[in-house]
Amino acid sequence: MLKTQLLHPEILMELGRNGHGAKILISDGNFPVNTCTPQTAKKVYLNLTPGVLNVIDVLKVIKNFIPVEKAYIMQPPDETPQPIHHEFKQILDEDTPFEVLKRYEFYDIAKTPDVCLAIATAEVRRFANIILEIGVIRPE
Repeated sequence: MLKTQLLHPEILMELGRNGHGAKILISDGNFPVNTCTPQTAKKVYLNLTPGVLNVIDVLKVIKNFIPVEKAYIMQPPDETPQPIHHEFKQILDEDTPFEVLKRYEFYDIAKTPDVCLAIATAEVRRFANIILEIGVIRPE
C-alpha cells in the first residue's frame, strides 16, 4: 500500500510518463470521453454510479501531483457562470490562468494529441469538465 493520496496505478503511471505541455482531461458524466479524446490518451473510467466519484474529488487529488500551468473549462451556450467553475478556481492556485471555451472549442482541445490522460467521473453537474495543462517544476 502506498502512503499517498493517489493510489490509482494507471493515473500514477500516466502522470509519471508525461511532462510540460501535456494535458489531462477530468470530465463530467456527460462528456463523450471515448470519441472526444485522442486514441493515444489513456482513458480511466471512475464513473461507478451518478455522483460517485465527481470531478472535484479527482481535481483535489490530481492538483497535488502536477504543476498546473493553465486550465481550460467549458461554458454553456448562454455563457452563464457555472458554480463548479468557481470551485475549480478555489482548488487550483490563484495564479493559474483559466481559458473559458465554448463546447466545441473545448472538444477541439480535448481531441489534441497533447491530451495524455482522460479521467471520466460520475459528476452530474453539467459543464463540469476541466483540462489541466502540465507546467514545469521550478527550483525552490
